[in-house]
Amino acid sequence: MKLVLLSGGSGKRLWPLSNDARSKQFLKVLEDNKKQQVSMVQRVYSQLEAVGLGDSSVIATSASQVDMIKNQLGDRVSIVIEPERRDTFPAIALSASYLYSECDTGLDEIIGVLPVDPYVENAFFQKVAELEDVLIQSDADLALMGVNPTFPSSKYGYIVPNENHEKSYLKVSHFKEKPSEEEAKKLIKDGALWNCGVFAFKLSFLIKMIEDLNLPTNYQQLKEKYDCFNKNSFDYEVVEKATEIIMLPYKGYWKDLGTWNTLTEEMSTSVMGLGTISEDSKNVHLINELEIPIAVLGGSDLIVAASPDGILVSDKESSPKLKELIVDFDQRPMYEERIWGWYKVLDFVKYKESKEVLTKKICIHAGKNLSYHYHQYRTEVWTVVKGTGELIINNESRVITAGDVIEISPYIKHAVRAIDELEIIEVQRGTNIIEEDIKEPIFSWDEILLTLQVGK
Repeated sequence: MKLVLLSGGSGKRLWPLSNDARSKQFLKVLEDNKKQQVSMVQRVYSQLEAVGLGDSSVIATSASQVDMIKNQLGDRVSIVIEPERRDTFPAIALSASYLYSECDTGLDEIIGVLPVDPYVENAFFQKVAELEDVLIQSDADLALMGVNPTFPSSKYGYIVPNENHEKSYLKVSHFKEKPSEEEAKKLIKDGALWNCGVFAFKLSFLIKMIEDLNLPTNYQQLKEKYDCFNKNSFDYEVVEKATEIIMLPYKGYWKDLGTWNTLTEEMSTSVMGLGTISEDSKNVHLINELEIPIAVLGGSDLIVAASPDGILVSDKESSPKLKELIVDFDQRPMYEERIWGWYKVLDFVKYKESKEVLTKKICIHAGKNLSYHYHQYRTEVWTVVKGTGELIINNESRVITAGDVIEISPYIKHAVRAIDELEIIEVQRGTNIIEEDIKEPIFSWDEILLTLQVGK
């Protein structure tokens, strides 16, 4: 059995910690069994490894999340990169073509699909593995997992089974998406289960669908024609049209940590970062990524979250409405994790005549490096504030350390590698300060050194 983990998200429901570059699954707000802070994706992947499914898994995601995934999981997981976001059906189809043409996966192989961020026990993934057997036994088109509801929620979709029980699985009658609480009570009474977004199919099932759309099943060729897919969900494009669907019930613990009120219920501490909560405050959580303290006095049922992207003070019960409130917030992400480390934006100003100044604090982990590249539209001034590194400017190499100041003009090629953890204050000045103004990058340090030797 192969698994496809879907990693997407717009980063609005857990603002200001999440943004377009750092979706909820990457927030390090949970605790593992070693008392270390981990993200949802780190937690899930370690659980998959614990039940022997880690090596069988690939993550389908957009290009903007690749650095974050590699930063948190390293190179131990395969990644399928969507050329653009086109909803879950195209992402799953692209993943199927990757497994088929790049990994030589057989057409009879069972493919399981699940979100990258469920909050569950290890037993959940053992149940996921059982989808393989029930799909083969039933000869159905699709096998879904249904979670036993713990309350009549209007936030989840429901899978309604037929009355006839068969062995360890149920035949699916129909689906009900986000009913009212009264409707949910009746659905639960009739045996309906929550749809947790986990399903399985034979690889041949989806490869045939790709062929029926007159699209190539080769991964590289399908990437080039990715815009030919309609922007449809897998539920709409496949599930609603499938004739034989079965469901595997799961009675264990499952939770979607998609909003602040649900996430804080699973946090091991009420204060993260610099701050304090008074003893007379009740059910308050404070998460602070800023370098200034925050104090909460006499509050009740609150979430207070602060990051370079903004500050949130919200009643926990109201926090699911956050996405609607910040719909007009349109700014560049102020904090990002990259494969080499992280950066946070300290200041951004636009002056007259299109002049822009962007100030960042950059941290490069020991042994990691920034690419060898140049810019067309900006000058950079680096002030090293911590650590030592190896700097290359126009084929010349030297060691830099705390206190050094380096000015890099347009069209000057440059790269830096951290010998030990390196922190730099970077001031960019120019007329078009965008990420796309990174020209001819070489990412591997070995390749950079080889380029220097050739240049000499």
